[in-house]
Amino acid sequence: MPSIPRSAAVATVVATALAAGLLAGSSSAAADADIATDAAGVRIHDIQGTTRVSPLVGQQVTDVEGIVIGVRTYGSSRGFWIQDPQADANPATSEGIFVFTGSTPTVAVGDAVKVSGTVGEYVPGGLSSGNQSLTQISKPVVTVVSSGNALPEAVTVSGWTVPSAYAPEGDPAAANSINALPLEPRSYALDYYESLEGSNVRVGTSRVVGATDPYAELWVTVKPWENPTWRGGTRYGSYESQNTGRLQIQSLIPLAQQPFPKANVGDVLSGTTEGPLDFNQFGGYTITARTLGTVTDRELERESTRPQRRGELAIATYNVENLDPSDPQEKFDALAKAVVDNLASPDILALEEIQDNNGAKNDGTVAADQTLRKFTDAISAAGGPAYEWRTIDPENNKDGGEPGGNIRQVFLFNPERVSFTDRAGGNATTATDVVREEGHAALTLSPGRIDPANLAWENSRKPLVGEFVFRGRTVFVIANHFGSKGGDEGLTSHHQPPVRSSEARRLQQGQAVNAFVKDVLTAERSADVVVLGDINDFEFSATTQALTNGGVLYPAIKSLPRGERYSYVYQGNSQVLDQILTSPSIDDFSYDSVHINAEFADQNSDHDPQVLRFRP
Repeated sequence: MPSIPRSAAVATVVATALAAGLLAGSSSAAADADIATDAAGVRIHDIQGTTRVSPLVGQQVTDVEGIVIGVRTYGSSRGFWIQDPQADANPATSEGIFVFTGSTPTVAVGDAVKVSGTVGEYVPGGLSSGNQSLTQISKPVVTVVSSGNALPEAVTVSGWTVPSAYAPEGDPAAANSINALPLEPRSYALDYYESLEGSNVRVGTSRVVGATDPYAELWVTVKPWENPTWRGGTRYGSYESQNTGRLQIQSLIPLAQQPFPKANVGDVLSGTTEGPLDFNQFGGYTITARTLGTVTDRELERESTRPQRRGELAIATYNVENLDPSDPQEKFDALAKAVVDNLASPDILALEEIQDNNGAKNDGTVAADQTLRKFTDAISAAGGPAYEWRTIDPENNKDGGEPGGNIRQVFLFNPERVSFTDRAGGNATTATDVVREEGHAALTLSPGRIDPANLAWENSRKPLVGEFVFRGRTVFVIANHFGSKGGDEGLTSHHQPPVRSSEARRLQQGQAVNAFVKDVLTAERSADVVVLGDINDFEFSATTQALTNGGVLYPAIKSLPRGERYSYVYQGNSQVLDQILTSPSIDDFSYDSVHINAEFADQNSDHDPQVLRFRP
């Protein structure tokens, strides 16, 4: 793991939990039952066994032989990997294993060693994370037998060796865990990678599908044909398209000795990348590279949307990632330039993650006028319009996000193109309603909040709704920032399918917004309603289904070709989190997911903005 604060949470000992039966699969397949109970003279493949959990967990092993294939000298998970050059004939049993030392190892790559110690199963991120466990030897006594030995030949991981099916269905009797299931490396990608855990592996020239991040890691795919995006990524288009060719890449070389390469999506990691196959909480199976390929720059460019035409209303959404006045002016200027140059100065811009006037300082401040003034001034300086804004300050620390930051949604609008209908009285706790006035729908409060007392919004952002008028036509705009995916299990979870616990809250939030939209359309069937923001969920999710229930909204991103449907890149998967949804009256529109951040190592935000243009 990189030597960074994030790596401090790398591993939790679970041997005791296994003995207590807290982790499903603590016993292994019957094929492993004949291993000597004193665990003396066993080989690495005996320790690894044919399931995800060692048959020798908690036992002492003596003089386990292997060649050192990698050494991690930094971070909180220091140790080394050894591999047995005398493989058995069973493809399900790995020949490599990690030896956890806790301090800087004294062995070197190429050393032949004998290791005695305790076999353990460590769950990166802890038992509650749902992550698979990592088999390793701890409290080691190490004897170096010889040095300078040839390394075991690396297994080449390629598009032809990784199965197309991602994972087996979990055992219903074990809460859908796959821990105790015999590995089938020729049938499932997760089983294939697990059968190589701790072993020497390599990938050849591979396309980058996840840009270099601040933690010195990137993602490649060995299957460039797998759900490709137009710009070189790998699209996550359903719960069944996990994209089996993705692998995380880290380096075993300390950053002070060799900087990690900077790559964008669509670049190529050329040559050979080789090292032990590790498992960590920040992406699962990871090549910890002794030898790292070089990045071939494919010169990915940031996109710019076209300007709206005279009769078109342009509405956009942009998550600006915890913007507050203490951020450097360069961030404000870069975001402002994106609004002007890449988004073509939309008429209405819904912002998410605008923080209060002193950011994360937790002193009761909730106003954000200084944040917004600094941002709108930067937009004007970049050649954009003199945007006005409307928002509602949240109650202190009631809307989630960074403690003290008080993030909220904000409407910016260009008064030269569109007007805002102010209806006084809106505040953090008062709900706006829908009434019928002279045959048309109207809000009782504008700007207002939708049902803020609903438990669906507890410790989460409440939707902000406002009335806008463009060329005499009223448009209702609802800005959202639904609950995050925090707490959900990763795709590499030992539960298959993984548990998505956060989805229940977003489902309720989607139902609440859907009910409000139905109230608007009941008051005026042909009303123009735009629902937008960081929905934190996919276009195929239950959340989106709740938003669109009854046909009152349409996810406009579905109008794009599949290779363009994404706004965020996570663990090498290009996916939808940010959305704009339209009411039935908006049946002729132009939509653009403007890719300026998510695919790049240098980001002003981790989200790509979305733009909708239509004629009200």
